[in-house]
Amino acid sequence: MGFSTKAIHAGIEPDPSTGSIMTPIHLTSTYVQEELGKNKGYEYSRVSNPTRAVLEKNIAALENGAAGLAFASGMAAETAIFHLLASGDHVILSRNVYGGTYRLGKLVLNNFQLDFEFVDTTDIDNVKNAIKPNTKMVFIETPTNPTMEITDLSAVARLCKQNKFISVVDNTFATPYAQNPLDFGIDIVVHSATKYINGHSDMLGGLVVLNDSALTERLRFIQKSTGGVMSPFDAWQCLRGIKTLAVRMDRHHTNAMEVALWLSKQRRIKKVNYPGLITHPQHRLAQKQMRGFGGMISFDLGSLDRAKTFLKSVRLCALAESLGGVETLISHPATMTHASVPPEDRKAIGVTDGLVRISVGIEDVVDIIDDLKQALAKV
Repeated sequence: MGFSTKAIHAGIEPDPSTGSIMTPIHLTSTYVQEELGKNKGYEYSRVSNPTRAVLEKNIAALENGAAGLAFASGMAAETAIFHLLASGDHVILSRNVYGGTYRLGKLVLNNFQLDFEFVDTTDIDNVKNAIKPNTKMVFIETPTNPTMEITDLSAVARLCKQNKFISVVDNTFATPYAQNPLDFGIDIVVHSATKYINGHSDMLGGLVVLNDSALTERLRFIQKSTGGVMSPFDAWQCLRGIKTLAVRMDRHHTNAMEVALWLSKQRRIKKVNYPGLITHPQHRLAQKQMRGFGGMISFDLGSLDRAKTFLKSVRLCALAESLGGVETLISHPATMTHASVPPEDRKAIGVTDGLVRISVGIEDVVDIIDDLKQALAKV
Protein backbone atom coordinates (compact mmCIF):
# COMPACT_ATOMS: atom_id res chain seq x y z
CA MET A 1 0.00 0.00 0.00
CA GLY A 2 1.42 3.39 -1.00
CA PHE A 3 2.01 6.25 1.43
CA SER A 4 -0.93 8.41 0.36
CA THR A 5 -3.27 5.42 0.52
CA LYS A 6 -2.04 4.56 4.02
CA ALA A 7 -2.39 8.18 5.14
CA ILE A 8 -6.04 8.18 4.11
CA HIS A 9 -7.06 4.64 5.05
CA ALA A 10 -4.68 2.92 7.51
CA GLY A 11 -6.45 2.13 10.79
CA ILE A 12 -9.57 3.96 9.64
CA GLU A 13 -12.91 2.19 9.17
CA PRO A 14 -16.42 3.59 8.65
CA ASP A 15 -18.23 4.01 11.95
CA PRO A 16 -20.14 0.72 12.50
CA SER A 17 -23.21 2.40 14.01
CA THR A 18 -23.78 5.08 11.35
CA GLY A 19 -21.47 4.36 8.41
CA SER A 20 -19.74 7.74 8.96
CA ILE A 21 -16.63 7.80 6.75
CA MET A 22 -14.87 10.10 9.22
CA THR A 23 -13.76 8.73 12.58
CA PRO A 24 -16.11 10.06 15.29
CA ILE A 25 -14.78 12.25 18.10
CA HIS A 26 -15.38 10.22 21.25
CA LEU A 27 -15.70 12.96 23.87
CA THR A 28 -16.02 10.81 26.96
CA SER A 29 -13.99 10.40 30.11
CA THR A 30 -15.21 6.90 30.98
CA TYR A 31 -17.04 3.88 29.52
CA VAL A 32 -19.93 1.84 30.92
CA GLN A 33 -18.94 -1.75 31.68
CA GLU A 34 -21.32 -4.64 31.17
CA GLU A 35 -20.22 -6.35 34.37
CA LEU A 36 -17.09 -6.66 36.50
CA GLY A 37 -14.14 -7.40 34.26
CA LYS A 38 -16.17 -7.12 31.05
CA ASN A 39 -16.03 -4.06 28.79
CA LYS A 40 -15.91 -3.17 25.10
CA GLY A 41 -12.16 -2.62 25.11
CA TYR A 42 -12.18 0.77 26.83
CA GLU A 43 -12.32 1.68 30.52
CA TYR A 44 -11.05 5.25 30.97
CA SER A 45 -9.95 7.81 28.36
CA ARG A 46 -6.58 8.54 29.94
CA VAL A 47 -5.75 4.90 29.27
CA SER A 48 -7.34 4.63 25.81
CA ASN A 49 -9.87 6.35 23.59
CA PRO A 50 -11.33 5.14 20.26
CA THR A 51 -10.46 8.32 18.35
CA ARG A 52 -6.93 8.36 19.70
CA ALA A 53 -6.54 4.64 18.97
CA VAL A 54 -7.31 5.18 15.27
CA LEU A 55 -4.65 7.91 15.05
CA GLU A 56 -2.14 5.63 16.78
CA LYS A 57 -2.76 2.88 14.23
CA ASN A 58 -2.50 5.35 11.38
CA ILE A 59 0.85 6.87 12.39
CA ALA A 60 2.27 3.41 13.09
CA ALA A 61 1.44 2.42 9.50
CA LEU A 62 3.03 5.58 8.09
CA GLU A 63 6.27 4.97 10.02
CA ASN A 64 6.29 1.25 9.18
CA GLY A 65 6.02 0.46 12.88
CA ALA A 66 4.08 -2.01 15.00
CA ALA A 67 2.59 0.41 17.52
CA GLY A 68 1.87 4.10 17.95
CA LEU A 69 1.12 6.28 20.96
CA ALA A 70 -0.44 9.76 20.90
CA PHE A 71 0.48 12.38 23.49
CA ALA A 72 -0.72 15.85 24.43
CA SER A 73 2.35 17.49 22.85
CA GLY A 74 5.71 16.65 21.38
CA MET A 75 7.31 17.49 24.72
CA ALA A 76 4.90 15.18 26.55
CA ALA A 77 5.99 12.41 24.17
CA GLU A 78 9.68 13.14 24.82
CA THR A 79 9.09 13.26 28.57
CA ALA A 80 7.55 9.79 28.41
CA ILE A 81 10.50 8.50 26.38
CA PHE A 82 13.01 9.85 28.90
CA HIS A 83 11.01 8.12 31.64
CA LEU A 84 12.28 4.85 30.19
CA LEU A 85 15.54 5.78 31.93
CA ALA A 86 16.57 5.62 35.58
CA SER A 87 18.40 8.03 37.85
CA GLY A 88 22.09 8.09 36.98
CA ASP A 89 21.66 7.14 33.31
CA HIS A 90 23.54 9.00 30.59
CA VAL A 91 21.93 10.20 27.33
CA ILE A 92 23.78 11.29 24.19
CA LEU A 93 21.86 13.83 22.10
CA SER A 94 22.41 15.74 18.87
CA ARG A 95 23.86 19.15 19.64
CA ASN A 96 21.22 20.96 17.57
CA VAL A 97 18.08 19.47 19.08
CA TYR A 98 15.01 21.63 19.53
CA GLY A 99 15.44 24.11 22.37
CA GLY A 100 12.57 22.51 24.28
CA THR A 101 14.44 19.20 24.32
CA TYR A 102 17.51 20.98 25.68
CA ARG A 103 15.36 22.71 28.31
CA LEU A 104 13.71 19.44 29.35
CA GLY A 105 17.05 17.69 29.76
CA LYS A 106 19.25 20.39 31.23
CA LEU A 107 16.75 22.37 33.28
CA VAL A 108 14.21 19.77 34.38
CA LEU A 109 15.33 16.14 34.22
CA ASN A 110 18.87 16.85 35.38
CA ASN A 111 17.25 17.41 38.80
CA PHE A 112 16.57 13.65 38.77
CA GLN A 113 20.24 12.81 38.11
CA LEU A 114 19.87 12.10 34.42
CA ASP A 115 23.02 13.10 32.54
CA PHE A 116 22.37 14.75 29.14
CA GLU A 117 25.36 15.24 26.84
CA PHE A 118 25.03 17.11 23.52
CA VAL A 119 27.46 16.18 20.75
CA ASP A 120 27.90 16.62 17.01
CA THR A 121 26.20 13.43 15.84
CA THR A 122 27.00 14.10 12.17
CA ASP A 123 30.23 12.21 12.93
CA ILE A 124 29.55 8.78 14.43
CA ASP A 125 32.97 8.85 16.09
CA ASN A 126 31.75 11.72 18.27
CA VAL A 127 28.92 9.50 19.47
CA LYS A 128 31.33 6.63 20.15
CA ASN A 129 33.69 8.91 22.07
CA ALA A 130 30.82 10.19 24.22
CA ILE A 131 29.83 6.73 25.45
CA LYS A 132 30.12 6.22 29.20
CA PRO A 133 29.58 3.13 31.37
CA ASN A 134 26.13 4.53 32.28
CA THR A 135 25.03 5.45 28.73
CA LYS A 136 21.56 4.08 28.03
CA MET A 137 20.10 6.14 25.17
CA VAL A 138 21.08 8.02 22.01
CA PHE A 139 18.58 10.71 20.97
CA ILE A 140 19.06 12.41 17.61
CA GLU A 141 17.35 14.88 15.34
CA THR A 142 17.97 14.68 11.62
CA PRO A 143 17.64 17.22 10.11
CA THR A 144 18.39 19.23 13.24
CA ASN A 145 16.58 22.29 14.49
CA PRO A 146 17.60 24.89 13.33
CA THR A 147 20.92 24.31 11.52
CA MET A 148 19.72 21.35 9.44
CA GLU A 149 22.54 18.93 10.25
CA ILE A 150 22.09 15.34 9.07
CA THR A 151 23.00 12.22 11.08
CA ASP A 152 23.57 8.76 9.61
CA LEU A 153 20.59 6.72 10.85
CA SER A 154 22.09 3.32 10.00
CA ALA A 155 25.34 4.10 11.81
CA VAL A 156 23.53 5.24 14.95
CA ALA A 157 21.23 2.20 14.91
CA ARG A 158 24.19 -0.21 14.57
CA LEU A 159 26.11 1.47 17.39
CA CYS A 160 23.09 1.38 19.69
CA LYS A 161 22.34 -2.27 19.00
CA GLN A 162 25.96 -3.23 19.60
CA ASN A 163 25.89 -1.49 22.98
CA LYS A 164 22.25 -2.24 23.89
CA PHE A 165 21.32 1.45 23.99
CA ILE A 166 17.84 2.72 23.16
CA SER A 167 17.96 4.73 19.93
CA VAL A 168 15.50 7.58 19.43
CA VAL A 169 14.96 9.85 16.43
CA ASP A 170 12.94 13.06 16.40
CA ASN A 171 11.50 12.85 12.88
CA THR A 172 9.46 16.05 13.05
CA PHE A 173 11.31 17.97 10.33
CA ALA A 174 11.47 15.10 7.83
CA THR A 175 8.05 13.52 8.56
CA PRO A 176 7.32 9.86 7.70
CA TYR A 177 6.76 11.00 4.11
CA ALA A 178 10.47 11.80 3.67
CA GLN A 179 12.15 9.49 6.19
CA ASN A 180 11.37 6.32 8.18
CA PRO A 181 13.99 5.84 10.92
CA LEU A 182 12.60 2.45 12.01
CA ASP A 183 13.55 1.08 8.59
CA PHE A 184 17.19 1.87 9.44
CA GLY A 185 17.03 -0.02 12.75
CA ILE A 186 16.12 2.85 15.10
CA ASP A 187 14.07 1.79 18.16
CA ILE A 188 11.78 4.79 18.70
CA VAL A 189 10.51 7.57 16.45
CA VAL A 190 8.97 10.71 17.96
CA HIS A 191 7.08 13.54 16.27
CA SER A 192 5.63 16.84 17.27
CA ALA A 193 2.29 16.22 15.56
CA THR A 194 1.62 19.93 16.01
CA LYS A 195 3.89 20.53 13.02
CA TYR A 196 3.78 18.82 9.59
CA ILE A 197 1.75 15.79 10.66
CA ASN A 198 -1.29 17.94 11.38
CA GLY A 199 -0.10 20.72 9.09
CA HIS A 200 -2.70 23.38 9.84
CA SER A 201 -1.40 25.13 12.98
CA ASP A 202 -4.57 24.37 14.92
CA MET A 203 -3.75 21.62 17.43
CA LEU A 204 -1.10 20.31 19.80
CA GLY A 205 0.14 16.75 19.90
CA GLY A 206 3.02 14.32 20.04
CA LEU A 207 3.37 10.89 18.46
CA VAL A 208 5.66 7.93 19.18
CA VAL A 209 6.10 4.83 17.00
CA LEU A 210 7.96 1.61 17.90
CA ASN A 211 8.45 -1.99 16.85
CA ASP A 212 9.73 -3.41 20.14
CA SER A 213 6.85 -4.90 22.17
CA ALA A 214 8.60 -4.58 25.54
CA LEU A 215 9.38 -0.89 24.98
CA THR A 216 5.82 -0.33 23.76
CA GLU A 217 4.33 -1.93 26.87
CA ARG A 218 6.57 0.14 29.11
CA LEU A 219 5.74 3.40 27.30
CA ARG A 220 2.00 2.68 27.46
CA PHE A 221 2.34 2.20 31.21
CA ILE A 222 4.28 5.47 31.50
CA GLN A 223 1.66 7.26 29.40
CA LYS A 224 -1.16 5.92 31.56
CA SER A 225 0.69 6.80 34.75
CA THR A 226 1.83 10.31 33.84
CA GLY A 227 -1.31 11.23 31.91
CA GLY A 228 0.03 13.35 29.05
CA VAL A 229 -2.42 11.95 26.48
CA MET A 230 -3.78 13.59 23.33
CA SER A 231 -7.38 14.75 23.55
CA PRO A 232 -9.98 13.09 21.30
CA PHE A 233 -10.62 16.37 19.47
CA ASP A 234 -6.91 16.93 18.76
CA ALA A 235 -6.63 13.31 17.60
CA TRP A 236 -9.51 13.88 15.17
CA GLN A 237 -7.90 17.07 13.84
CA CYS A 238 -4.60 15.28 13.44
CA LEU A 239 -6.25 12.45 11.49
CA ARG A 240 -7.87 15.01 9.20
CA GLY A 241 -4.51 16.69 8.60
CA ILE A 242 -2.66 13.44 7.89
CA LYS A 243 -4.94 12.69 4.94
CA THR A 244 -3.23 15.46 2.94
CA LEU A 245 0.30 14.94 4.31
CA ALA A 246 1.74 13.61 1.06
CA VAL A 247 0.39 16.36 -1.18
CA ARG A 248 1.35 19.03 1.34
CA MET A 249 4.89 17.71 1.73
CA ASP A 250 5.40 17.60 -2.04
CA ARG A 251 4.60 21.33 -2.16
CA HIS A 252 6.70 22.10 0.94
CA HIS A 253 9.68 20.31 -0.62
CA THR A 254 9.32 22.05 -3.99
CA ASN A 255 8.83 25.50 -2.51
CA ALA A 256 11.68 25.11 -0.01
CA MET A 257 14.11 24.05 -2.73
CA GLU A 258 13.29 27.14 -4.78
CA VAL A 259 13.54 29.43 -1.76
CA ALA A 260 16.86 27.88 -0.67
CA LEU A 261 18.34 28.33 -4.15
CA TRP A 262 17.21 31.96 -4.21
CA LEU A 263 18.60 32.65 -0.72
CA SER A 264 21.93 31.07 -1.63
CA LYS A 265 22.41 33.71 -4.35
CA GLN A 266 21.84 36.73 -2.09
CA ARG A 267 24.99 38.63 -1.13
CA ARG A 268 23.43 39.96 2.10
CA ILE A 269 23.16 36.41 3.44
CA LYS A 270 26.26 34.81 4.94
CA LYS A 271 25.13 31.18 4.93
CA VAL A 272 22.12 29.06 3.98
CA ASN A 273 21.39 25.74 5.70
CA TYR A 274 19.28 23.36 3.61
CA PRO A 275 20.02 19.66 2.94
CA GLY A 276 18.85 19.97 -0.65
CA LEU A 277 21.70 22.32 -1.58
CA ILE A 278 24.82 20.64 -2.92
CA THR A 279 26.80 22.98 -0.66
CA HIS A 280 25.29 21.33 2.43
CA PRO A 281 28.02 19.20 4.09
CA GLN A 282 25.74 16.16 4.41
CA HIS A 283 23.87 16.58 1.13
CA ARG A 284 24.76 13.10 -0.15
CA LEU A 285 23.74 11.47 3.12
CA ALA A 286 20.42 13.32 2.97
CA GLN A 287 19.93 12.00 -0.57
CA LYS A 288 20.63 8.48 0.68
CA GLN A 289 18.27 8.33 3.64
CA MET A 290 15.57 10.89 2.79
CA ARG A 291 12.91 11.05 0.07
CA GLY A 292 12.94 14.84 -0.20
CA PHE A 293 14.74 17.51 1.79
CA GLY A 294 11.92 19.01 3.83
CA GLY A 295 10.42 22.46 4.15
CA MET A 296 12.77 23.95 6.73
CA ILE A 297 15.61 26.38 5.95
CA SER A 298 17.82 28.56 8.13
CA PHE A 299 20.09 31.36 7.01
CA ASP A 300 22.50 33.78 8.68
CA LEU A 301 22.15 37.53 8.16
CA GLY A 302 25.29 38.29 10.16
CA SER A 303 23.98 40.16 13.20
CA LEU A 304 21.04 40.58 15.55
CA ASP A 305 20.25 44.06 14.21
CA ARG A 306 20.10 42.81 10.63
CA ALA A 307 17.89 39.90 11.68
CA LYS A 308 15.56 42.26 13.58
CA THR A 309 15.23 44.55 10.58
CA PHE A 310 14.51 41.63 8.27
CA LEU A 311 11.94 40.01 10.57
CA LYS A 312 10.18 43.33 11.14
CA SER A 313 9.90 43.84 7.38
CA VAL A 314 8.28 40.58 6.24
CA ARG A 315 4.61 40.80 5.30
CA LEU A 316 3.45 37.44 3.95
CA CYS A 317 5.78 35.40 6.15
CA ALA A 318 4.44 35.37 9.71
CA LEU A 319 6.86 35.96 12.59
CA ALA A 320 5.85 33.17 14.96
CA GLU A 321 6.99 30.13 16.90
CA SER A 322 6.29 26.67 15.47
CA LEU A 323 6.58 25.28 11.94
CA GLY A 324 5.08 22.85 9.48
CA GLY A 325 1.81 24.62 8.77
CA VAL A 326 0.47 25.42 5.32
CA GLU A 327 1.43 29.06 5.89
CA THR A 328 5.03 30.28 5.82
CA LEU A 329 6.34 30.95 9.32
CA ILE A 330 9.60 32.70 10.13
CA SER A 331 11.43 32.89 13.45
CA HIS A 332 14.60 33.91 15.27
CA PRO A 333 15.96 30.81 17.06
CA ALA A 334 18.33 32.65 19.42
CA THR A 335 15.49 34.58 21.06
CA MET A 336 12.60 32.21 20.39
CA THR A 337 12.96 28.41 20.09
CA HIS A 338 16.50 28.28 21.55
CA ALA A 339 16.32 31.11 24.09
CA SER A 340 16.86 28.64 26.96
CA VAL A 341 20.20 27.52 25.50
CA PRO A 342 23.13 29.53 27.00
CA PRO A 343 24.65 32.05 24.54
CA GLU A 344 28.04 30.31 24.47
CA ASP A 345 26.36 26.97 23.66
CA ARG A 346 24.22 28.57 20.95
CA LYS A 347 27.32 30.05 19.33
CA ALA A 348 29.12 26.70 19.43
CA ILE A 349 26.31 24.94 17.55
CA GLY A 350 25.80 27.65 14.95
CA VAL A 351 22.70 29.30 16.41
CA THR A 352 24.03 32.83 15.95
CA ASP A 353 22.21 36.07 16.71
CA GLY A 354 21.85 36.60 12.97
CA LEU A 355 20.30 33.21 12.25
CA VAL A 356 16.76 33.18 10.86
CA ARG A 357 14.66 30.02 10.46
CA ILE A 358 11.91 29.74 7.88
CA SER A 359 9.22 27.09 7.62
CA VAL A 360 8.35 27.36 3.94
CA GLY A 361 4.62 27.03 3.41
CA ILE A 362 2.58 25.92 0.42
CA GLU A 363 1.66 29.37 -0.90
CA ASP A 364 2.70 30.29 -4.43
CA VAL A 365 6.47 30.28 -4.17
CA VAL A 366 6.85 33.50 -6.14
CA ASP A 367 4.92 35.31 -3.41
CA ILE A 368 7.14 33.86 -0.69
CA ILE A 369 10.30 34.91 -2.53
CA ASP A 370 8.89 38.37 -3.28
CA ASP A 371 8.26 38.90 0.42
CA LEU A 372 11.76 37.74 1.37
CA LYS A 373 13.19 39.97 -1.37
CA GLN A 374 11.50 43.14 -0.16
CA ALA A 375 12.44 42.41 3.47
CA LEU A 376 16.05 41.66 2.56
CA ALA A 377 16.29 44.95 0.63
CA LYS A 378 15.75 46.77 3.94
CA VAL A 379 18.64 45.03 5.70
